Amino acid sequence: MTTIHLKRVYEPASTDDGYRILVDRLWPRGVSKEKARIDYWEKGVTPSPALRTWFGHDPRKWHEFSRRYREELEKNSAAVDAFKKIISKEPVVTFVYGAKDTEHTHAIVLKEFIESTK
Repeated sequence: MTTIHLKRVYEPASTDDGYRILVDRLWPRGVSKEKARIDYWEKGVTPSPALRTWFGHDPRKWHEFSRRYREELEKNSAAVDAFKKIISKEPVVTFVYGAKDTEHTHAIVLKEFIESTK
């Protein structure tokens, strides 16, 4: 069974991170590929551009954003299944993201969704 961690891309990479997966649609600003130490970049299970723009990292929209993002994930079963297959090969993975707000990031929703549908 795979253990999933979350980490901001701006935090130093660690050997405890295991397989590091960037789960943002856009590359984080100001971070080189060498410094990020990303093993895989998964754009297919990120929020749609329309949803991301609508949310705008506004905590007041968090619950509705989470609901809408889960709906997107449910409708995108092919990408989610392919992502799960990649994750299942690793004992530890870390979903790496760029958002400043660590309590209202899509990475939390993605982690919960993946863990609830194993």
